Amino acid sequence: MNFKSPFFVAEISANHNGKIQNAKKLIYNAKKYGADAVKLQTYSPETITLKSRNKYFKINKGPWKNYYLWDLYQEGHTPFSWHKELFEYAKKLKIKIFSTPFDETAVDFLESLNCPYYKVASFEITHLPLIKKIASKKKDMIISTGLANLKEIKTAYDTAKRYGAKNVTLLYCVSNYPSNIEDFNLMNINLLKKKFNCNVGLSDHSLDNSISSTAVVLGARVFEKHIALNKKKGLDSQFSLVGKEIYEYKQNLLKIYELIKNKNFFRSKKELENIKFRRSIFSFKDIKKGEKFSHENIKVVRPSDGLDPKFYEKLIGKKSKFSIKKNYPLKTKHF
Repeated sequence: MNFKSPFFVAEISANHNGKIQNAKKLIYNAKKYGADAVKLQTYSPETITLKSRNKYFKINKGPWKNYYLWDLYQEGHTPFSWHKELFEYAKKLKIKIFSTPFDETAVDFLESLNCPYYKVASFEITHLPLIKKIASKKKDMIISTGLANLKEIKTAYDTAKRYGAKNVTLLYCVSNYPSNIEDFNLMNINLLKKKFNCNVGLSDHSLDNSISSTAVVLGARVFEKHIALNKKKGLDSQFSLVGKEIYEYKQNLLKIYELIKNKNFFRSKKELENIKFRRSIFSFKDIKKGEKFSHENIKVVRPSDGLDPKFYEKLIGKKSKFSIKKNYPLKTKHF
């Protein structure tokens, strides 16, 4: 996966709300509104947590406040039994589909579906056995870096490369849901790109397009954003894109990229049409053949049809080779 222009991954996550038809609608919307790929999450409650009601397993703040982990993942998971149908549906629509496995058994399962590449979630970046398992499939990997320090990111990246990952993309991520502007340090995108010399991107849980716009400028090329059918219904819906917002998000990425993609200094043809509004040298009196050019008969004015102003001092005192009418652009043939 080498990304020259922005690559937008639409994350379904838990926003299917327990219905496979909703998951299909989300895949359809991702395709309809221009996402480059759609992503699932592959886990079941027992592969990610324990069924317990003690205090360690209760969420005390954020969008999932008062949920116990088991209940949250039971409600939000995408059943393994749906995956084949969803993969086939995405293939039918001609949109790329892949997933985030949360344990080793999920990797084996996704391999049976010929999952083309994998993502490691931010909360799994220290789960090295999982990273080793994914990397051993020798496919491209995307690793989200939310919560991680540079040492942890390096360990995850090096492990993925050592165990066979083809290409590794690092996503800068703020693991707050939703993420506020003050939570971000977007220069981390630049830092990740320079330190690891790899593709970088943004896992975006913000409510503000200025985050993704700035990320493009800083070199991010892979963008992951949740999508939903309704902002008011779904575990992750409040920080998700719906309907035409998906299209607008992708178009914004492309527009910003168009502004920065050319590494050479240049001016557009459209802009250069306005070069006529520059100044140039004109006669402002009738000038006879043999008459000297002076401050009293030539002037630097708009438009730009005459000689460049840099010739003005050189012209002063020279004799005109031709008669020149008043308000006429001077050319090199005139002297």
